[in-house]
Amino acid sequence: MSFEYTPPKYAQLIAELERRIDSGEYPPGSMLPSEHQLMAEFGMARPTVVKALGVLRDQGWIVTHQGKGRFVRGRPAIPTGQQVRTGRELLERKEVQVSTRLLTAEEVQAPNRIAAYLNLKPKSAVVLRRSLVEHDGEPTEISSTWLPVEVASGTPLTEPEELKQGVRRYVESAAGTSLDHIIEHVTARNPTKEESSLLDVKPSAALLTVYAVACDATGKPWVVVESVLPGDRHELEDAYPIR
Repeated sequence: MSFEYTPPKYAQLIAELERRIDSGEYPPGSMLPSEHQLMAEFGMARPTVVKALGVLRDQGWIVTHQGKGRFVRGRPAIPTGQQVRTGRELLERKEVQVSTRLLTAEEVQAPNRIAAYLNLKPKSAVVLRRSLVEHDGEPTEISSTWLPVEVASGTPLTEPEELKQGVRRYVESAAGTSLDHIIEHVTARNPTKEESSLLDVKPSAALLTVYAVACDATGKPWVVVESVLPGDRHELEDAYPIR
């Protein structure tokens, strides 16, 4: 049975504001409509509008001047090393800042892929912290953090409360080291029965799975953050200069 996909409301607002900036309706240097004006025009709640504006700011479309408002910068140049890549965003995401529902925080047996990423023996014990992420009441992502037991033990990563800091801070504090780089692996597959139910997708749906392995300067892996995304609700984009 065919169906028509409707993007989340915040994504619709982002697309419309980008269109207006590109068309010159909102020229560079002009002040963007206020949050209340956008809420009234598009019939959206404030958190939705704030999220959309935050994405536009982070991507370089607009700039915020404290006490004055938000101003248009224009279409951003090709991002450089300062862009926020997927793995880094997962590693630094604070649960208190997004709408999440904790699914589990427990010690489990590491799947073969995770054990390999962490340089552990097959079936080694690891701590798994898994949450369902939602936007505008719609499930959009299953986020999982996999850590060696000795790293997670005694930290908030094993507790049921929302994390006030990103995973990176807890790992660096527990491990006594600084995370230096991330290696990303992206795969596509069909959902498991549980994923199909949580994400409200068909068993035949395509899922994108991003594994971000965070390592220290010596190359030792300390944590894997995994993001499972419905393929029809997400698009992964990267840009980098040609030298």
